[in-house]
Amino acid sequence: MAEQLLLAVDVGTGGVRVALLDPHGNLEATASVPVETATPRPAWAEQRPEDWWEGLKAALPKALEGIDTSRIAGICVDGTASTLIACNQDGVPLRPALLWMDVRAAQEADDLTNTGDPALKYAGQETVSAEWGVPKLMWLSRHEPETYANAEVFADCVDWMNFRLTGEWTMSICTATCKYFYDSNWSGWPTNLYSHAGISDALGKIPSRVLKMGEKVGTLGSAAAAELGLPTGIPVAMGGIDAHVGAVGLGVVVPGSLALITGSSHVMLGQTDQAIYSKGLWGAYFDAIVPGQYTVEAGQISSGSVNNWFAKNFTLQAHLEESATGRDIYQILDEKAKDVPIGSDGVIALDHFQGNRSPFSNAYSRGAFTGLTLSHTENHLYRAVLESVCFGTRTIFDTMREKGLDPTTVMVSGGPTKSEFWMQMHADVTGVPMSLPNNTEGPLVGCAILAAVGAGLYENIQEAAQNMMSIAHTIEPRPGAYEEYDFYFHRYLEIYRALEPIAAQTSRHIGARE
Repeated sequence: MAEQLLLAVDVGTGGVRVALLDPHGNLEATASVPVETATPRPAWAEQRPEDWWEGLKAALPKALEGIDTSRIAGICVDGTASTLIACNQDGVPLRPALLWMDVRAAQEADDLTNTGDPALKYAGQETVSAEWGVPKLMWLSRHEPETYANAEVFADCVDWMNFRLTGEWTMSICTATCKYFYDSNWSGWPTNLYSHAGISDALGKIPSRVLKMGEKVGTLGSAAAAELGLPTGIPVAMGGIDAHVGAVGLGVVVPGSLALITGSSHVMLGQTDQAIYSKGLWGAYFDAIVPGQYTVEAGQISSGSVNNWFAKNFTLQAHLEESATGRDIYQILDEKAKDVPIGSDGVIALDHFQGNRSPFSNAYSRGAFTGLTLSHTENHLYRAVLESVCFGTRTIFDTMREKGLDPTTVMVSGGPTKSEFWMQMHADVTGVPMSLPNNTEGPLVGCAILAAVGAGLYENIQEAAQNMMSIAHTIEPRPGAYEEYDFYFHRYLEIYRALEPIAAQTSRHIGARE
């Protein structure tokens, strides 16, 4: 008899990916479909929830080709978070979703910060991020009051997808805790915070059934099963934020472990057995990943997205070579950048193209290139982009070290791990080894782990992770490289501090114009 399979669904910024894995973590099939992001104004980002569902419908048949669907024992969805959907009770959206990277709610984030509510301890003891769900709810109430009033449900990405699968309105404790200030250690929803924010009525529209990751949401309904070509009744397990589910897929499920989940953004997640509330770090979030543990979070809004933006728009020579040879443009760019010395011959970039998530929590900061001369080429700028992201990563690791969380080895997953050059740069800049699992698609493996728990194949997340993930190899820092990067790293920090007031004034000026 053929072994059972777990269906993992990853709703990411760039599209919908599906995968089928066995209970040992082996990948049997995968497929993906892109999803478009609209950016109608500076710092805005929106997606249509219907595109996620259509993406699932389009990707799934490709993965299921030649596979007996009766083998599927469980389903789990992960997705972007702080991706706010205002919809009716039947799940029909009233407007496009405000995507996680949308920072239009900068003023609302400032106003929420200024309330000084005790629940803001999750915000790293400084400014609330404009990405988070509560500022976005505030923005809707102020700028689109009709949509806010007519909404019957305020859901996040995973909640909406689970509703489409099961017909059940639920919310992942991962999303609720990390993006909406829910705290299962205390009284659940912080009613005073929502009242201070002027959106106390929103709590009546957020799904009241909050589930831990791996818990059973329900079963695949008949309508969804017909659309997807699957049997009805398959258990659907609760997933969560894509990066946090990715941490599960990396085996970061015990205190002291740290994950770096990379893609359009970088997210760092560490597990602890005690609450740490510190400036520059988010959390500690209780129960957010593993029941009974705390999660500390930090991250960079723009990492792979900056790389993609630059490669797409400003690499004429690399595009010409790609057209002539058919080679992948990122392989071409990596090879050219290797010939550029550390520090990019004086070009230093700032990676804050959508603001800074941590440790500065600055929605008004913006990207920059400095030190340009007529001798520099696209190869210098490309390397400077890669280095800037690594400098941002080191800034976060240094902040963790100051608070007693010393990352000695980091588990890494995501698309950028395909670039050995960039992963080596991460190790060299931070001075920390980067370990890659055999399957670098952490969110998909994490979904499979959670689906296995929800289907009863394993007793808990730790047992499932132990059986379903393994390390392929570890990239060690090169001798002397950390010291050589150190000079440029400190210039990177000085450039941020020098440009901060200019970027803030300009961003606010543009924002006031809209």
